[in-house]
Amino acid sequence: MQSLERITPKNIDPKEYFYGHKACAGCGCALAVRLALKVIGEGAFSILPAGCMSAVGFIYPQMAFVNNSMISTFPGAASLASGVSAGNKALKREGTKTVVFAGDGGTADIGIQALSGMIDRDDDVLYICYDNEAYMNTGIQKSGLTPFGAKTTTTPAGDNIRGSQTTKKQLFEIIAAHNIKYAATASIGYYQDYINKIQKAISIKGATFIHVAASCPTGWGTPTETAVEIMKEAVDCGLWFLAEYENHKFTLNKDPKKFGSIADYIKAQGRFKHLTDADIIDIEKHRDQLWERMRENWK
Repeated sequence: MQSLERITPKNIDPKEYFYGHKACAGCGCALAVRLALKVIGEGAFSILPAGCMSAVGFIYPQMAFVNNSMISTFPGAASLASGVSAGNKALKREGTKTVVFAGDGGTADIGIQALSGMIDRDDDVLYICYDNEAYMNTGIQKSGLTPFGAKTTTTPAGDNIRGSQTTKKQLFEIIAAHNIKYAATASIGYYQDYINKIQKAISIKGATFIHVAASCPTGWGTPTETAVEIMKEAVDCGLWFLAEYENHKFTLNKDPKKFGSIADYIKAQGRFKHLTDADIIDIEKHRDQLWERMRENWK
């Protein structure tokens, strides 16, 4: 693993640990994995359940992972990672770190039981949830982290049902409720913040968690070249937040005095093109309620 020196784009490991993958052009999740492995380095043992990154990274013979990596069962990534971490400890392997890369469905829905157990045992694993807000790999179905109004194949947009009728689970707070040593939210739009949080997480002995927002041009209906830009806009308009939980305390890393336009963010995405101005106002109200609660309680 890399030294304790603060990692920046100028001194980050030049070696590629995840390349030659078959992800879609502009895949934000692939960028999230690539950056994380550059921070962790050669000592990474990565575990991936069924999902986009396992599908695009393990196509024989073009294996995209340079480090030790394996695919787990869909619900069992965290439990397998616990076993790998214990094995490395028993074999006295120095300089290793077990990391899970799992999508929103594999984390907030199918994998949450094993993840809860992993945190409860305080196993030495960094769990990274790359959140592209749907089950993209299997055809763009709704997950527990799909936002309100988003069109998916299981929440189609029509006259009576206007996309997803539920809001995103508050996954970050669910994880924090376990009294985990360290948890954070991040975005590929603010890559230095993401790098900093990975570096902090791997310095901690025990269970840690990062929830990183990552765009999906295919499922979102956005141009491939805007993958990073749109995730910055998500933070700037308040529909995603950057925060940490450590020592039983929440901290907002970025608290905008003025939000960017939700309408501009939403109208740039094909999955939201059916939403009306009234729908957007409702989304703004939900954002304001969430931020009011966070600002009041996360001092």
